[in-house]
Amino acid sequence: MRIAMIGTGYVGLVSGACFSEFGVSVTCVDKDAGKIERLKRGEIPIFEPGLEQLVATNAAAGRLSFTTDLRDAVTGADAVFIAVGTPSRRGDGHADLSYVFAAAEEIADALAEGSPTQGGGERTVIVTKSTVPVGTGRRVERILRNKLPHGRVDVASNPEFLREGSAIQDFMRPDRVVIGTESEHARGVLGTLYRPLYLLETPVVFTTLESAELIKYAANAFLATKITFINEIADLCEAVGADVQDIARGIGLDGRIGRKFLHAGPGFGGSCFPKDCQALVRTAEIAKTPLSIVDTVLRVNDARKRRMADRIAAACGGDLAGKTLAVLGLTFKPNTDDMRDSPSLSILPALREAGATIRAFDPEGMEEARKLMPDLTYCDDAYGAMQGADALVLITEWNAFRALDLHRVKGLLRKPVVIDLRNIYKPDEMIAAGLTYHSIGRPIGQRAVEAATQKPPGLRAIG
Repeated sequence: MRIAMIGTGYVGLVSGACFSEFGVSVTCVDKDAGKIERLKRGEIPIFEPGLEQLVATNAAAGRLSFTTDLRDAVTGADAVFIAVGTPSRRGDGHADLSYVFAAAEEIADALAEGSPTQGGGERTVIVTKSTVPVGTGRRVERILRNKLPHGRVDVASNPEFLREGSAIQDFMRPDRVVIGTESEHARGVLGTLYRPLYLLETPVVFTTLESAELIKYAANAFLATKITFINEIADLCEAVGADVQDIARGIGLDGRIGRKFLHAGPGFGGSCFPKDCQALVRTAEIAKTPLSIVDTVLRVNDARKRRMADRIAAACGGDLAGKTLAVLGLTFKPNTDDMRDSPSLSILPALREAGATIRAFDPEGMEEARKLMPDLTYCDDAYGAMQGADALVLITEWNAFRALDLHRVKGLLRKPVVIDLRNIYKPDEMIAAGLTYHSIGRPIGQRAVEAATQKPPGLRAIG
């Protein structure tokens, strides 16, 4: 089979590379000639574990190629995936669909001028892979059928559920595949493309265009709600002396709730949750069925990120003027270089405004962070950032930050203060190392001090 992937951003590049690993012939298309040339040289524009090798292997095997020529890519393709950006529009929060509709227009023109598909009859399946609001697929369908004879194209929605940092695994072993279409031909083509996953007994949900589009938004809004819920519970834990990690374990073991996305922190960010929740809220407003829960989630999350700067200031005595803070982690999550809506973008400018000097390190995100926050001092490694700082702030839970030499940390810091916004460390370990430790939703009281100073119990024979 042959497919074209329009757009070589995060979704398009990962999806194209993974389809080629299934044995499909994939042509990735992008208007940016420089980006295409870099991809041809094997230079990957995003950081995603395993992607560079996957692209190199399949390009060398002839299954994956890159071009700026959309017409050549879609002519003869069994399916054409639209995987372009759908950013939030400024001012109203709606998804900007201009790139999607422009791609549909170009695909229609190319198919109208090109020859019928080779080896697949005269029908091409046009698939929206981008995250788009309900009704977008129908508009794409109208664009295509205004320019093409009836029966030449079928339209489908195939939303992605890729997590940055584990996207390849998510594509290869997904929880489910969602395919929205009323066309039996489209079902057959997409079923064949995803056949390797049938062998793994992956559930495939066949539904309408509208339901497929809404499934993606509903999933992201629900996960964002879980994060916001546990963050508010963390605040309550601090007020009453409970431990949010115990709470998360206790409720997560309930099969109706589940363990995932119950990690308290500074608030969610990234390219999906904030944007998709906003778009869902706007869609609901237009339909006159407001989603008060999702709207509240957005407001609470934004406020939480801003409050993290106050939390850091309080841990440093309330006044940041003239103080230096070491910050580890800038991206919105580990294993990605993505800075979009990262909590650091709300927290660090507020700390700077309060008079602090920021010395920062992130394993992958500093190139992008420099463009967004040029007034920070960027360091070569974690320990370099700590040298002479008045406190250490952990914002992103990279694995490289999970096993720091705590005695070295104390020796490098001017004051032994650590603010851990991801609960990476155990309070008793930090206290034992002589550090003043602040975390999220966990009491640092007498029990922790006693645990840090007492001798380990002896072994007792059982039975």
